[in-house]
Formats: sequence, structure tokens, C-alpha cells
Amino acid sequence: MPTIKVKDGTHIYYKDWGSGQPIVFSHGWPLTADDWDAQMLFFGQRGFRVIAHDRRGHGRSTQTWNGNDMDTYADDLAALIKELDLKSAIHVGHSTGGGEVARYIGRHGSKRVSAAVLISAVPPLMLKTAKNPGGLPIEVFDDLRAQYARNRPQFYKDITLPFYGYNRPGTQISDGIREKWWLQSMMGGMKAGYDCIKAFSETDFTEDLKKIDVPTLILHGDDDQIVPIGAAALQSSKLVKNATLKVYPGYPHGMPTTHADQINADLLAFIQEKCAAAAA
Repeated sequence: MPTIKVKDGTHIYYKDWGSGQPIVFSHGWPLTADDWDAQMLFFGQRGFRVIAHDRRGHGRSTQTWNGNDMDTYADDLAALIKELDLKSAIHVGHSTGGGEVARYIGRHGSKRVSAAVLISAVPPLMLKTAKNPGGLPIEVFDDLRAQYARNRPQFYKDITLPFYGYNRPGTQISDGIREKWWLQSMMGGMKAGYDCIKAFSETDFTEDLKKIDVPTLILHGDDDQIVPIGAAALQSSKLVKNATLKVYPGYPHGMPTTHADQINADLLAFIQEKCAAAAA
């Protein structure tokens, strides 16, 4: 399997398909690069080089005890970008992966980045604080950790329902999609998954978002039960200079899978528009 070895000895697994302008995909918690199947096939078939990695502690990467935090995730991504010598890359992040993209640019700059896309992403801050009254109380995340530690397999199975909006009346449930989510999640390390709850909920990306200086598309469903839009995209779009915000009525958190055709079409339109502008 293709991997890179980062400075602390962790091996980061990645996929690297096709040729052309690179699109780098950062997955959500507690998933893997496989969560981007619908996007990687679509864009690979359209002449792009598509790259996705398993975050440390997730999937086929090393199951780490330490380093399960946003700074390290961003540094791991930077190491991958450097190893593959990617230039003018389009970075696409879903959920926790959106935080990874924001922290990567905030920490390492946009020299190798041509555009960014945040989908159902956790920035700027999920946790409710005095400065962020629209966030979720810490008790919500404490409960997630308790359920996770008590029975991780069942917790993962149950959370697929709100993740994909399958708990909404009249929704057609795909057992295959639920099972794929569960399988990806169970490949990861117990400690890494536990630590990542803190990473995605308590990390403040406000200053990272302010540093993004490339064309940015922010996509979010207004029925996202995992990352509520009011604490996320509606705020991020005010912090990223000249960001484009698109809200999807009724779409769930896992919309890159449940509504892949629409998401892929909107991503392609954004990329083509920005590429054309850059060429001009």
C-alpha cells in the first residue's frame, strides 16, 4: 500500500489516481479515504489527479496513541503534499476534513493551493463558549465520548441514521451505505477516534479561516444533524474572504454520498469557473 512516513514515524496511507490538476480530499471522522469514492471516480474520469489519505489513527494509517489533534493532522497533510510535490491543488474537506483543510492553510499557507472547498465542515467552532453562543454544549460531546467508550460498534451503527438523514420520515435507507460507514470506522484506532471528538469539537478555526486567501466554496445542508449549519457554514462564510456559500434545503451531513450527483456537479462548476478565471 502507498504510504509516507512522517516525522514521528507514523505511516499515512494515501490513494493517488490519474493525472492533471490535483484535487486533494480530506475525510471526516471517523472514516477513511474510501468515503470519497463517488468524488474520486467522478473527477478522475474528468481528467483530474485525485488524492485522498487516511488520517493518522484512521483506516490503513498507523493507529497512533498521540498526535490526534488538528495541528498534527495539518502537518501530516503538509508532509503528503510535499512528498507528492503537489502544486495548484484544490483541497476539499468534509466535516472534520474541512477543519483539516482550514488548519492546513492557516498553518502552512496557500502556496501550493489554488482553491478550497469545505463541505458540511466543522469550522469555525462547534463548541458553545461565551464567544460562540451558537455552538453545542460540552455535554453533547461528553455524551458522544461516553457512548463511544461504552460500545463503539453499536455507537457507530446508530450514528449512521442521523449522519445520512435516514431517521427522517420517508427517507429511503441504504443498508450498503450504512455498512460501508461502519466498516470504515471500525478500521480506525479506538484511541484516535476518541481523541478526534475533542479535535473536531473544541478546535477554534476562526483565525485559520481568516487566513484563507484562495477561492473558497462552502457547502452545507440545512438539515445537517451532525454539524448544525448555524454554528458552521453560516459563520465560516463570514470569515473567509470572498467565500461562496451554497445551502442545500433538506440535505444531511453525509450529502457527498447521499447526493453525490448534485455535489459533484457543483464542485465541478466551481472548479471550472475558478480555473477559467485564473487562466484569464
